Amino acid sequence: MRTYEGFLKAALVTLKITAIALVIGIVLGILFALMRISKSKILSTIANIYISVIRGTPLIVQIMFLYYGITSIIVLSNFWAGAIALGVHNGAYIAEIFRGAIQGVDRGQREASLALGMNKNQTMRRIIFPQALRIAIPPLGNQFIITLKDSSLVYVIGVTELFGLANREAASSFLPFETFMVVGLYYLVLVLIFTGLLRLYENKLNVDKT
Repeated sequence: MRTYEGFLKAALVTLKITAIALVIGIVLGILFALMRISKSKILSTIANIYISVIRGTPLIVQIMFLYYGITSIIVLSNFWAGAIALGVHNGAYIAEIFRGAIQGVDRGQREASLALGMNKNQTMRRIIFPQALRIAIPPLGNQFIITLKDSSLVYVIGVTELFGLANREAASSFLPFETFMVVGLYYLVLVLIFTGLLRLYENKLNVDKT
């Protein structure tokens, strides 16, 4: 079986893909959440189509489709193609999280800020979004953990992250049980670290709120 150094390098690749996918997903999520609640029928329709298509098709199909689609237009490594595909996938779910959080803020606060002379952009930036973020943190945390675990699917396009390395090691060493037990422990440790960091952030938000 490979040394722990090999699995640590693969774990770093997993974290990089997850981090990039989350940045892409958050940007797309906020954008499409605002489009979804927009009064413009065109923008809301575009957002609905994006969310419906992404949520209605398997992630592994999206990875294959975007990988071969992207690389036929722009030359990208399998790492970046996988990270972008994972980000686009998560953007749809994060969009729904932010949409629900924004709509969960008391409408009276929106009306009060407008009465004080703020425009719609200022109201969203200063009043609505900070409160929506607090509402969104728990489901966002769950989505972040799902993203970390879903990153294992990029092995289908040849990315050597944790699951990809485990597949190769299991095939070459003929020790599938031991190999996947080790890689499962790596994922568990990463999830526990993510969970701990998210709880610290939630506690900080609660302290700031009080």
